[in-house]
Amino acid sequence: MRQKRGFVLSLSALLLGACLYSFTGGGLPNHIRTVAVLPFDNLTSDPTLTQEINVDVRDAMEKRLGLRPAGESAADAIVKGTITRYEPDVALAYQGDTRGALTVTNRQLQISVTIQIMDQREGKVLWESTGLTVEGQYPPGQEAKGRRDAREKLITKIVEGAQSQW
Repeated sequence: MRQKRGFVLSLSALLLGACLYSFTGGGLPNHIRTVAVLPFDNLTSDPTLTQEINVDVRDAMEKRLGLRPAGESAADAIVKGTITRYEPDVALAYQGDTRGALTVTNRQLQISVTIQIMDQREGKVLWESTGLTVEGQYPPGQEAKGRRDAREKLITKIVEGAQSQW
């Protein structure tokens, strides 16, 4: 019985000690609580991308990173970027028929951006990426699905980048 009690106490002490240990250094600095997402420049021929990506980035900063929106002059951090490429119709898969004609059965679109998250107080870049490219696949006639998928991947990469500060 004594051995059992000693084992339970040792195990409890070990678990309690493990709970007190944590990793530090990831994510944004503690003083970053507010963010201003500036309208992305758009070098593509699709003007709707600017609005869509800005809304996505703003939502991610607030919902995934827990930052509050603020005006540019009052924000702790500034997010700015440029949409450098939008390729909506890259054929991925073909199917041939008996006459030798090919039909596209799967397509892909690509979005490329440059992005920067700047710490206004410290005057330094927290994270940036140039040539960040994401893809979204879709069946013919469903470009909106591929676009949605690509934007979700873009936001995931931005959030992961912002959280990767060690």
